[in-house]
Amino acid sequence: MDNFQIETAQNVSIQQNAAGIGERILAYLIDLLIIIGYFIVTIFILGVLGLDPGDQWTYWLVLSLPVFLYFLLWETFWDGKTPGKAAMKIKVAKLDGSRPAFSNYLIRWLLRLLDISFAFGGIAVVSILLGGKGQRLGDMAAGTTIISERQRVQFHETILVDIPDDYIAVYPQVTVFSDEEMRKIKTIYTDARRNADHNIILELSKKVSTLMDVTPQEKPLQFVDKVIADYNYYTQKL
Repeated sequence: MDNFQIETAQNVSIQQNAAGIGERILAYLIDLLIIIGYFIVTIFILGVLGLDPGDQWTYWLVLSLPVFLYFLLWETFWDGKTPGKAAMKIKVAKLDGSRPAFSNYLIRWLLRLLDISFAFGGIAVVSILLGGKGQRLGDMAAGTTIISERQRVQFHETILVDIPDDYIAVYPQVTVFSDEEMRKIKTIYTDARRNADHNIILELSKKVSTLMDVTPQEKPLQFVDKVIADYNYYTQKL
């Protein structure tokens, strides 16, 4: 499922990671297994109690209520999640990124019968695939969608850089850094280059050289770039 961007009233861009159709189906199947398990336990308990058929109907009505309200209750009281959604690391959210109100959960729950129960979920699948924002009809009416909480790291956010086979490293001291520290260094460096902020690169160069206990042989921009490349050489090539 493609990501989509929302522009809020404060002109802040929010990048949403819409959950994939496969993730949503698996989450639903997990919830369905829980519901089936609940019914099996309920049947067993009623059988052990040996109730009269007339009394059983009363118990069935009461014990079926949690199943009837399963999705509405879980999503309302667990930040847009059900056990299945939590297992797949997805949840219900409003299109502007904020937490849905009870009315939002209620609307999407009321339309569940049309979306999912009718035509075995075919309507929901079609609307999700064609809509572009991961919305079934209930989501469209409620102004919600299902987003993924998994972090999708892009290449430029990693420590990785391309280095040639004949690359010659200069600073073995780069191994004092951890992968997480080097990722932060690369992120700051990349953002500063993009914004042409030489002062940040200068301060970053001073900080990095101090931690490495070296005297840079290059200018700040080339030095930080060399440090990132050297780190890749010593941690990936050897």
